[in-house]
Amino acid sequence: MWKEENNLLHRSFEFRNFVEAFAFMTKVAFAAEKIGHHPNWTNVYNKVHIQLCTHDANDTITEKDIQLAKEIDAIFNKG
Repeated sequence: MWKEENNLLHRSFEFRNFVEAFAFMTKVAFAAEKIGHHPNWTNVYNKVHIQLCTHDANDTITEKDIQLAKEIDAIFNKG
């Protein structure tokens, strides 16, 4: 579930291993590039933490962030 806090949308994802986490990040990278909006994220082993905000809108949450969050959820739910 995405949470809104301090002008950021953020969510953490957990996978069985590093390879699954990295595969997820790769799919998200392609989706982000396609819509021209990129996440702030970190990865440690099987965990990926993503933060979304729109830098050119004074670091606030915009429709771009909501759209990317939905894309990320769809990727995650496909497994």
